[in-house]
Amino acid sequence: MGFPDIFKALSDPVRRDILILLKENGRMSAGDIVSKFNLTNATVSYHLSQLKKADLVFETKVKHFIYYEINLSVFDELMLWLSQFKGGNENEK
Repeated sequence: MGFPDIFKALSDPVRRDILILLKENGRMSAGDIVSKFNLTNATVSYHLSQLKKADLVFETKVKHFIYYEINLSVFDELMLWLSQFKGGNENEK
């Protein structure tokens, strides 16, 4: 996991929508995710692979199904890194 992969994954609005969907609904199968979008299975699969590459989601295999869940620890790390930019620079006038 690295910030370049995370930012690349987050740059796409469909992937952001998938993350919101997983945050709101918890663990979901790929079929459940596909049913929420007007996209092909292959397109959603591609977006899920990009999210997995960035460690923003993880998958769990149960029998013949794959379930996806949001990986909140990566968001915690990202928020910690972003927090260093919070507030103004006191030296600027």
